[in-house]
Amino acid sequence: MKLIGNIIYYLVFTALIAVALLVAFSAFPIPGNYELRVVRSGSMEPTIHTGSVVVVKPAASYAVDDIVMFEGGMRDEDGKRVPVTHRIVSMHTEGRTTYYATKGDANEEADAGEITERSIFGKVLFSVPYVGYAVEAARRPYGFLAIILIPAAIVVWDQGANIYREVRRIKRAKQEHAATDA
Repeated sequence: MKLIGNIIYYLVFTALIAVALLVAFSAFPIPGNYELRVVRSGSMEPTIHTGSVVVVKPAASYAVDDIVMFEGGMRDEDGKRVPVTHRIVSMHTEGRTTYYATKGDANEEADAGEITERSIFGKVLFSVPYVGYAVEAARRPYGFLAIILIPAAIVVWDQGANIYREVRRIKRAKQEHAATDA
């Protein structure tokens, strides 16, 4: 029974650290480097699920069939543009500018309008399904409390209790040793 408790404890601890790192990494993206983004729609189902975390990296060039994340036209409740993750279905160059037509795998038609390389954040390298729900929740005050702070407090409390028991055991051992010497 204790083994199962330890396994659960370490799994929760590992998940806690992973979500904390994902939140920190996605909160402070470094331009031109890997970024973690959350997919908010099902337009790329079943390739990329709603709520997935995608790892995006800017590329020197993009090609047909690449899945890219780019600045979309819609805005969220905070007024920020919502990034779109779609597949490049065609491209053409006019002068020095390359235009890309994109389409979600779940959509029947290509997106209205084309995008340029300037609006692309990067190519999607891989996705982790459903983890984005935890990342998005952890960005909100109550979600942060529920996902990060409460489990962290439980871990700290448990470790404090372990330390307290160990200190008591050492004191008892010293007292017993002193009593046998006398």
